[in-house]
Amino acid sequence: MRPRTTPKASEKPNEKTSEKQASPRKAAIAELVPRPQADAGDEAEDRQRGGGVQSLGRAFSILEEVARHREGIGLAELSKLVGLHNSTTFHLAKTLVSLGYLRQEKDNKRYRVGRPLFALAASALDEIEMVNVATPVLEDLSRETSESSHFAVRMGDAVVVIARTSGPGAFQLTDRVGVVRPAHCTALGKIILASLRPEQLKRFIARAELKPSTPKSITDVDVLVHEIAEVQRTGIAFDDGEFNAEVRCVAVPVTDFTGQVIGALGISGPIWRLSNQALHASAQVVLAAANRLSAEFGAKDATSRTAAKKV
Repeated sequence: MRPRTTPKASEKPNEKTSEKQASPRKAAIAELVPRPQADAGDEAEDRQRGGGVQSLGRAFSILEEVARHREGIGLAELSKLVGLHNSTTFHLAKTLVSLGYLRQEKDNKRYRVGRPLFALAASALDEIEMVNVATPVLEDLSRETSESSHFAVRMGDAVVVIARTSGPGAFQLTDRVGVVRPAHCTALGKIILASLRPEQLKRFIARAELKPSTPKSITDVDVLVHEIAEVQRTGIAFDDGEFNAEVRCVAVPVTDFTGQVIGALGISGPIWRLSNQALHASAQVVLAAANRLSAEFGAKDATSRTAAKKV
């Protein structure tokens, strides 16, 4: 009985295997990277490899520019912004459309971000990764303000704190990571509510029970609607003893590369140390930290934003 042998890497592959057609996705990806010629020398191969990197760089520039235009963007404007000829932009965008990372509207031909890109972003920004990215920013913010810092995300009609750090001073708050807080009477929650689309906020108002946590908690719908409108206007939310009578908080939105609000960042401290004047004075420090964290999540030109960006 003859022993079985494994074909060597240098042996010629089976013709049927070599003739197997590549998947449409692989074929489309191949269009981005030029194939080196079989008889090309080292210098020619380097040029080919450089061309592939250039094409990939251009493709990512197109993706980033389209992501910044949530209303969509036409070919001419896109070409101008990425600094490429219309034909070059068209062919690269066509490949990205075939891969699903871009989509083109039939009526006005404007390009928008495709669903696979959001799936990739969601995978990259899972809670563990978000905590890893947010924690250094929170640590610096706590050192600068001497107060506890928090990063929270939406969880249904509430918010959940997924990362927190304590300041160097005495009498720090001891809220644990994973604690769930109501949205209507916390600064972090108000930021999340202010990021909702009008119809989402309307549904929240219709079903939410505005239970008081302290005498200062908002329990009136009209008052809450007015409060959220103010947060949308300024991009800053405050909690003056509304959830805990002995604690004041300030929070601002954190956005991602699409401009969407993905969470809220804030500080909190005891009312005897964090006066209303000190709370408002700290808002700009918190905002700077949120802009830094937004940049870590891919936001472009992170500056003084409002919470009006809708999720």
